[in-house]
Amino acid sequence: MAPLIGVTGPDSRLPLAWWASRCAIRMAGGRALHLTPSTFQEHKRDQLQGLIIGGGDDIDPGLYGSDTGRAPSDPLRDAFEIDLLEHALHTRLPVLGICRGAQLLNVVLGGSLHPDIRPLRRHTSNRRTPLARKTAIGCRQGHLQDIIRQPRWRINSLHHQAIDRLGEGLAVAARDLDGFVQAVESTGDHYLLGVQWHPEYLPYLAHQRRLFHRLVQLASRSEPEPLDV
Repeated sequence: MAPLIGVTGPDSRLPLAWWASRCAIRMAGGRALHLTPSTFQEHKRDQLQGLIIGGGDDIDPGLYGSDTGRAPSDPLRDAFEIDLLEHALHTRLPVLGICRGAQLLNVVLGGSLHPDIRPLRRHTSNRRTPLARKTAIGCRQGHLQDIIRQPRWRINSLHHQAIDRLGEGLAVAARDLDGFVQAVESTGDHYLLGVQWHPEYLPYLAHQRRLFHRLVQLASRSEPEPLDV
């Protein structure tokens, strides 16, 4: 049976990211399960083999020791996804963090964020767009470089926060033209990859589809884990 990948998101809003992620996972040969704070309890008996922490509202700055940055946040979602990430870390499920998900992975591992990078931009516009209008530059030979297979590539951008201090066991895998972190990955043998862009909106780019193919491939080898966080 195709591996089951949990995909987190908010309770509200039109779930465009969920639909796009579900399509990407299906194209990669997996099955997708939508998880939100209010629906999670309905799926506690489902057994995951991989996890995607999706994009959305800002993470509460108090979670990484900051008293700045008061954009809309979702405390219930923060708590729900932190529990899921800790579960995935404990059970060694492969994890892909997308935008907010990459940031939350970093925070859960003890890192911090820039609450607002817009005033710090010098070479790149911070205009939000789902189209591939910006540039990422690879920083190391690791999981991401093995997937992307090129030194720089086009990405989209829907964020105004970014990773600052790295969490434990993470390394920078890509930056943008302003030097802000665009991807992080585990330095150990547990597959943890966080990307600041939204690959689910870029299915027309082969190297972005490969992010989902790699997650599904690794998930097919992992032991199913019930959602009893």
